[in-house]
Amino acid sequence: MKTNNNKVSVIGLGSMGTTLARLLLQKGYEVTVWNRSSGKADDLVKEGAIMAKDITEAIAASPVIVICVYNHQASQSILDSPEVSALLHQKLLVQLSTISPKEAVEAELWASEHGASYINGGIQAAPTQMGQPDTPILISGKEATYRIAEPILKVFGGAISYLGEKIAASPTVDLATLSYIYGASIGFFHGARIIESQGLSVAEYARIIAGISPSFGEFLKHEGNMVHTENYAITESPLRISVAATARLEQTAIEAGINARFPSFAAALFKKADLAGYGDQEVAALIKVLREQ
Repeated sequence: MKTNNNKVSVIGLGSMGTTLARLLLQKGYEVTVWNRSSGKADDLVKEGAIMAKDITEAIAASPVIVICVYNHQASQSILDSPEVSALLHQKLLVQLSTISPKEAVEAELWASEHGASYINGGIQAAPTQMGQPDTPILISGKEATYRIAEPILKVFGGAISYLGEKIAASPTVDLATLSYIYGASIGFFHGARIIESQGLSVAEYARIIAGISPSFGEFLKHEGNMVHTENYAITESPLRISVAATARLEQTAIEAGINARFPSFAAALFKKADLAGYGDQEVAALIKVLREQ
């Protein structure tokens, strides 16, 4: 398909959807919006958006449909009706809702069956962080479709990672990064409890964490390359050091009388890796334990 105009419909006006619509308006796009609760569109209409009276009008209004709702089920409940699906022929669906890899595959197939192009995206920022040169967005789907949607996506954020034509790639990477974020967050908050147990400043601790985070990111990048190449020769950190460190974390939590679930979980994983003979390999060898069922 070709898009030779600047019309975009935005479906879903939560905090993120509203932000996406506003960014498009600021860049001169003709934006039609729709939400189950029409009141959420009031401010956008004042800024120049067109409020569709129903979902069929929203779909008919533009060649590009940006969907940003709660999940896959919500998206399909909006789109999967005879009245709506009949309007999807030659439309470009940009799915920015949070969905699973399996759901992305199903959604792409469903869109194709209804004559629509489809790409999947994962936004890795909060609404207030959108529209910046460093706003990270993950995209997957047919490259020709991505290239058509690229100018619109760049309105939302400048740090786009196109992950290829495998449609499940963006939700897969999104989930993987969430795993890192939540794992790190749990570790951070456990650290805050260690700080509190000694009467120290959590704010100062957070400042220190912010300072070391970029260098730790580089360390993880190195470890990721080791996993990718299956080369676990010691280059930075022997796994045995982490065995001792996580055991010390667990013991400290017990002695301080604070919740020890997080360090106990980590210590058990590293102990298992050590018992499997990985102690004299790079810490990245822990992946071998996590590959076990």
